[in-house]
Amino acid sequence: MRRGLRWFVAVVGSVLAALILGTVLPRPLFEEAAGSGPEGRRILVLSSPIHTDIAVPAEALSDAEFEFLREASLPVDNSNARWVLFGWGGKAFYVATPELTDIHLGPLLKSFMLDSSVMHVQVTGAIDEAQPFVSAYTISEDGLTRLLSFVRGTFAEADGAPVRLPGTGYGESDTFFEAIGSFNALLGCNTWTAAALREAGLRTGWWNPLPATLGYSLMIYN
Repeated sequence: MRRGLRWFVAVVGSVLAALILGTVLPRPLFEEAAGSGPEGRRILVLSSPIHTDIAVPAEALSDAEFEFLREASLPVDNSNARWVLFGWGGKAFYVATPELTDIHLGPLLKSFMLDSSVMHVQVTGAIDEAQPFVSAYTISEDGLTRLLSFVRGTFAEADGAPVRLPGTGYGESDTFFEAIGSFNALLGCNTWTAAALREAGLRTGWWNPLPATLGYSLMIYN
């Protein structure tokens, strides 16, 4: 009994230590975050208790590389469109869980092991940046280009084009696509968000599996 308790305490302590170190240890370690300069572009990070999305200005997606979003009937060019949200996650859990109240045991358990991944794309109008779940950052034009290149490179392709998952999405302005990479709870949606933000010139913690730890490290280093 005591051995089991010691083992449990050791595991919990190791996880907590990893979370703390992963949050306070910056990545990159010595490089300073890129300045925004006069050509700064604004991006948003939207957080829920378990997931983060990156929002980029809709007008930034006029490049042919993102034409597939229009072909998927997403309203990128709608006059009311202001932001396009990108999020990466496990296929079984992400597609089936639009809200926390929709959590089911099967997809949840699969997310803790190994799952194929998907990209979720949503077009939205104005976002109130004063909301507690929204964080805004100003990055350089080059940083935005690198961020979009990272995002675009996450979409899996067949015959040279991203693969949409028909019949998926939470509403009329969003959908899912097949993505590159395998998903698990240790290297999940929030570590993908952190990697994308580093491409944009921001600094994150070394390992941020939770929205809270990612948000705290972004607050410290940016």
